[in-house]
Amino acid sequence: MALRAAAASAPHAVIVFLGDNVYPDGMPDSAAPGRAAAERVLTQQLGVLHASGARGFFVPGNHDWDSMQPGGWDAIRRQERFLAATGGGATLLPAGGCPGPVVVDVGQVVRLVALDTQWWLQEGPRPAGPTSSCPTRSESAVIDSVRGALRSAGQRVVVVVGHHPPVSGGVHGGHFGWQDHIFPLRNIKPWLWIPLPLIGSVYPIARGEGISSQDIPSRAYGRMRAALDSAFAGSPPLIYAAGHEHTLQVIAGTSTRYVLVSGTGTFGHIDRVTALDSTRFARSASGFMRVEFLSDGRARLGVIIVDHAGNAAEEFGLWLN
Repeated sequence: MALRAAAASAPHAVIVFLGDNVYPDGMPDSAAPGRAAAERVLTQQLGVLHASGARGFFVPGNHDWDSMQPGGWDAIRRQERFLAATGGGATLLPAGGCPGPVVVDVGQVVRLVALDTQWWLQEGPRPAGPTSSCPTRSESAVIDSVRGALRSAGQRVVVVVGHHPPVSGGVHGGHFGWQDHIFPLRNIKPWLWIPLPLIGSVYPIARGEGISSQDIPSRAYGRMRAALDSAFAGSPPLIYAAGHEHTLQVIAGTSTRYVLVSGTGTFGHIDRVTALDSTRFARSASGFMRVEFLSDGRARLGVIIVDHAGNAAEEFGLWLN
């Protein structure tokens, strides 16, 4: 496996899985029919860590929250328990359905700040308010804690990781192609090539207008973005790394130096992408991203594309600072 080989060749490697770790509906109950399949998916990811010796963190995504259903909080805690039971040091961050931030200092060079962005968007039960056992129990408390994590980083380079990107040229950013208008059912099942001209445009137009809280144009998503922008102001992180989109994107940020969108770790699970004015790289291809941090604080990004035979090659490289 390409990721395993890359991690094995890098001393002190850290792998961050950027959410939707169990696709599409998270970790079911132990008696559910899909439980065995879900365990296999996570076990494969854990196998990369065990074989390479890398340290691993799993960030929650919207599908890990039972695909945004009311049982999402239970699903994310089931995933946390499974990861803890397997051993090997893999951790769900943040844990317990809490929003974070959780701070992990990797040596003297990097500070990792982990967020559960689905906490902001979840419409069902979630840990919030005075009854919550989380360190942060409100949106304002999350933002204050993020500010503190950034300002206390010292000379460390800060990398914020969360499932939802603040900007994207993918479908969650409201960017659809002609196929989405003519064949809208492919957004439900990729093999449903049933032409629905005119009627089919209702779906992408509604998504572009923010009908789904999982899309950047929505009111809930916009509130989350504005809150994080305010947290980053004054001490912008070098990187905000996200998944959510099934694309590979490198975007020059505003409140962060760079937004990295890396959501194509499953081969062939890709969507279309549009280059924005601030896009440095965009591809609909399977792969992952690697950031190498030098002892002097410099960071180099490599975008790795993986073909059907498992061969990996760097498609794009960039010094980030």
